[in-house]
Amino acid sequence: MTKLKTIKFLTLSIIFISEISKAQSLYFPPIGNNSWDTISPSRLGWCNEKIDSLMNFLEKKNTKAFLILKDGKIVIEKYFGTFKQDSIWYWASAGKTLTAFATGIAKQEGYIKLNDTSSKYLGNNWTSCNIADENKITVWHQLTMTTGLDDGVADPYCTLPSCMKYKANAGSRWAYHNAPYTMLDKVIESATGKNLNLYLYQKLILPIGMSGLFVKSGYNNIFMSNARTMARFGLLILNKGNWNGNKIMTDTTYYREMTNTSQNLNLSYGYLWWLNGKKSFMVPGLQYAFNFYLLPSAPSDLIAALGKNGQFINVVPSQNLVLIRMGNAPGSKEVPIEFNDSIWQRINTLKCNLTINNLNYQNEIKISPNPFSSKIAIENLPKNVKIKIVSYEGKTLFEGKDLNNFSLEILNEGLYFFEFQNLDTFKTSYFKVIKK
Repeated sequence: MTKLKTIKFLTLSIIFISEISKAQSLYFPPIGNNSWDTISPSRLGWCNEKIDSLMNFLEKKNTKAFLILKDGKIVIEKYFGTFKQDSIWYWASAGKTLTAFATGIAKQEGYIKLNDTSSKYLGNNWTSCNIADENKITVWHQLTMTTGLDDGVADPYCTLPSCMKYKANAGSRWAYHNAPYTMLDKVIESATGKNLNLYLYQKLILPIGMSGLFVKSGYNNIFMSNARTMARFGLLILNKGNWNGNKIMTDTTYYREMTNTSQNLNLSYGYLWWLNGKKSFMVPGLQYAFNFYLLPSAPSDLIAALGKNGQFINVVPSQNLVLIRMGNAPGSKEVPIEFNDSIWQRINTLKCNLTINNLNYQNEIKISPNPFSSKIAIENLPKNVKIKIVSYEGKTLFEGKDLNNFSLEILNEGLYFFEFQNLDTFKTSYFKVIKK
């Protein structure tokens, strides 16, 4: 064996042993009863008063259930108001990840090929496009939100052919469009001969001890369950589709593609999963890429299921951690990204010697206060810098060298993106700033 081959073999061996060690270190709650091992927050160096502060924040934000798993064990489990451990709630768009998982199982069982035209399973004229354009749409395009169908129609949830109109060639445009995603349910049913609920029950829900089902609401299918079911699914994803030795998803290629950048339009989107740590992201309703991390306060390897009103599954492989949040949230965005990030700001301060103020997520430049009401202070700003302020809707509000020429007081409450480009080094720093 050559020296190079020896190095490659040793490297692969280390990676393999590391993955085995990680899997063995994970705890999986038993199937068929309600027991679930716990771990004390103090073992993670978390202070009770900091946890209380986080719970107060969550309660004010209309949270119903909140869980954090570490190594599969429950560190925090809190229910608010009348909501209980067995209370049922909707996943909203976080349930898209269940459909992505079911599609992967159907692929590994040979029922579906991702590059098959969707018409193979849905029949011709499932859209109002001409046949040539309709046949360009594949299952892969449905999984990646790149069908090219018009998300600007009167009802983007409508799955009738008359609502599914041509906007661009499949694969050329990313748009968060619910209707083509919802049609994946019929793709799975046509391919497997089983409806989505039955297929999920047999392939996912029963094998890992989940509960819940998809319920029809208008054109939508919405998954309903308790919070612990959400946590079980998050734990399965953390362990790459393996439940305590039961390999639910054996198609490692599909899992890798599902949880990594799927196309070059929205780098922070896989197969219906959101991805952190990418250099840009897009949001529903906009054709604009924001040039920084989806969740700058969260670990860069985080993957997320994100649903309306703050239904969250956050999976962090580097920390063996799963976060679950159910409830209502201020605003009505399809994907309340900034709310998820604000939770991570507080999680990052749970250790006894940290506060939000001494955490610096943006390298040298510092902005304070954040959130702000009328004025801000910017520290360590380079002399030769171009400043850009962009609204959450993607509109550029200011671009120039002197922020004194712009009144921040005219801004409405909400989230804004500040960009600082050093014109000497061409290094660019990005910030999320909240006006309260």
